[in-house]
Amino acid sequence: MRKIFILLILLLVTAGADAQTRKRTTPKRNNVIQRLQTPEQKLLGHHLLSLQWISWEYFGGCDITKDEDGTLRCVGEQLSRENDDYLRLNGTISIVDATHFVFTGTIAMKIYHINGGEECLREGTFDFKATGKRRYWRLQQMTNPCDECTDYVDIYFKR
Repeated sequence: MRKIFILLILLLVTAGADAQTRKRTTPKRNNVIQRLQTPEQKLLGHHLLSLQWISWEYFGGCDITKDEDGTLRCVGEQLSRENDDYLRLNGTISIVDATHFVFTGTIAMKIYHINGGEECLREGTFDFKATGKRRYWRLQQMTNPCDECTDYVDIYFKR
């Protein structure tokens, strides 16, 4: 009886270890799909959007679409649930590679405690990059031009 009990424990421990190994080594289906997509396919569609001053809990959204002439357009907004703060993006995108794109257009934000609560408008060309294992592209020109602070504008990978 004791041999059966020991054998049963060994089987349970081995099965548990195998399950843990499978869990760590088997990629999620979405990760496989993400890797198979071209950079353009990763960008096209609806994405979550955030600015840390507004919220990392309640996201905004942005839509990246392709015009008939092949131009990629990005329009997005995050609105505060507590006041009239906002982040707005409107422009075009040029793909550099799978982890980097260039946004040309306007980035407008209004944050009650930055720039005296007035809108800060950035116009021009900006880099967004996904570095390391991050699942989002982050604006690389992080220094706010209207106040002494750092802005984290993030566009998240599709789920």
